[in-house]
Amino acid sequence: MLRVVDPAFRRTVRLLLGSGRGKGHVVTSGTVKTVHPESGYGYIAAQNGKEYYFHRGVVQRPLDFEDLFGGERVSFEIEANSDGPRAVQVSRASAL
Repeated sequence: MLRVVDPAFRRTVRLLLGSGRGKGHVVTSGTVKTVHPESGYGYIAAQNGKEYYFHRGVVQRPLDFEDLFGGERVSFEIEANSDGPRAVQVSRASAL
């Protein structure tokens, strides 16, 4: 059973799980906040003020996890997870 406290996350989960869209269709952007290369994960500070965990396996080419140091602008999809929402399909944000 998934218990959701944050209304914004509830809306996201409904979009991801209940709308037929499938997982990961909420696309947003943010900045890589921290990277832990030895463990293979990091955190992204999204424009909405929330932080999302990401794993090295979700970083899309040509962006390379090994070259991330923090401060890079990225776009990503939000996926519901039993541990909370996480970033997937992480790629370099397109320039405006």
